[in-house]
Amino acid sequence: MNKRLLCAALLWLPVFASSAAPTKVSEHVLGNGLKVLVKEDHRSPIAVSQVWYKVGSSYEPGGITGISHMLEHMMFKGTDKHAAGEFSRIVAENGGEENAFTGTDYTAYFQTMEASRLAVSFELEADRMRNLHLLPDELKKELQVVTEERRMRTDDNPQAKMQEHFNAMAYTNSPYKNPVIGWPSDIENYKVEDLQAWYQRWYAPNNATLVVVGDVEPKAVFALAEKYFAGLKPSELKPLKPQAEVEQLGVRKMTIKLPAKLPYLVMGYKVPVLKAAEHEWEAYALEVLAGVLDGGSSARLESGLVRGKQIAVSVGASYSLTSRLPELFTLEATPAEGKTVWNLESALKDEITKLQINLVDKDELQRIKAQVLAKAVYERDSGFYQAMQLGMLETVGLSWKVADEYVEKVNQVTAEQVRDVARKYLIEDRLSVAYLEPLPITGNITETKTTKGVR
Repeated sequence: MNKRLLCAALLWLPVFASSAAPTKVSEHVLGNGLKVLVKEDHRSPIAVSQVWYKVGSSYEPGGITGISHMLEHMMFKGTDKHAAGEFSRIVAENGGEENAFTGTDYTAYFQTMEASRLAVSFELEADRMRNLHLLPDELKKELQVVTEERRMRTDDNPQAKMQEHFNAMAYTNSPYKNPVIGWPSDIENYKVEDLQAWYQRWYAPNNATLVVVGDVEPKAVFALAEKYFAGLKPSELKPLKPQAEVEQLGVRKMTIKLPAKLPYLVMGYKVPVLKAAEHEWEAYALEVLAGVLDGGSSARLESGLVRGKQIAVSVGASYSLTSRLPELFTLEATPAEGKTVWNLESALKDEITKLQINLVDKDELQRIKAQVLAKAVYERDSGFYQAMQLGMLETVGLSWKVADEYVEKVNQVTAEQVRDVARKYLIEDRLSVAYLEPLPITGNITETKTTKGVR
């Protein structure tokens, strides 16, 4: 369930944090359109507050790619009421932590504070939702920061840079072809006017969801939200153009030559997601299929290709069923010494073929489902990820109520359905492949397994 994501300090975990029990969420919509979601968790005197905006890199037209991420940086640069840097200082003085992240389908801002300080968070977020200062001098400073961020995380990381080129090839006209951080020439040419227009268009209460999880009482949170956010004016929001990906007519392949220590392979099949699948079960079956291949050390890829045949030093599969637009089912691998990316490609295709021919046996299927449930229960320990689950589902156009259905829907997946989605979607005409061909290293190179731009 990896997702392309950029933020200052965030570890990405699977999105679903509910157990089989219903998620006790209270919902309230302000007169200006702001949706407020509250989930009580009284295990510690903490409250996590997050504001999610329905805008990310997939909303951006050519010429200003990465502007959602750039605006995220600028949101800390002051308002009429608070000077640049004051936001973070005030949160810190109140014993809190704060940050933000941008993805393909959303931009979100969060604070974690002692529950009695929730009003501090609301006052600050309401202020910058409509009163942000966008100043040329501050933009100049942040352009340098983002340029350096891109250099460190993409340009100096051969696997990340390869992933960027791979996405640009795999998608023809879907906005997922563009990197969340933006293309270099676009970053270099942002103007204050570009950011101001983007801010005015998308940063509005009727394009946002406020999520609070922690030691709180819903009615009190709703009253506090009314106090700080109700006076903000909504915007007239025009629907996005569809930007539907055109049909792929055959396998696509590319070779990327970069200074690197090891070769690398990325394969991606175009697949549906929960929001737009022809049949809802297909998305959950693809989720289970990813678990069969890469659901821990006993899963097929790790046990078969790393420990068994010993042709890979690392291998993985990923799928994000909750994306706003159709996604890729991705396989990534690094060959073992003496093996090639072509050996790996052949071996990975063999694993896919097995799934297309033979049903997953009952014990293996049950093990994968048990892992899903175990993860869901474990993740309930994090208030942050409970809030992230609710905000993300709402922002991509699903509903937070989907979280209640997740474990049940996964448990309903049959071996026949896993086989059927493998046959229908994991085929050559939906496949894109990229090979990293290492060149001699002349400078500092960072090599880590990429997770689609996680920052």
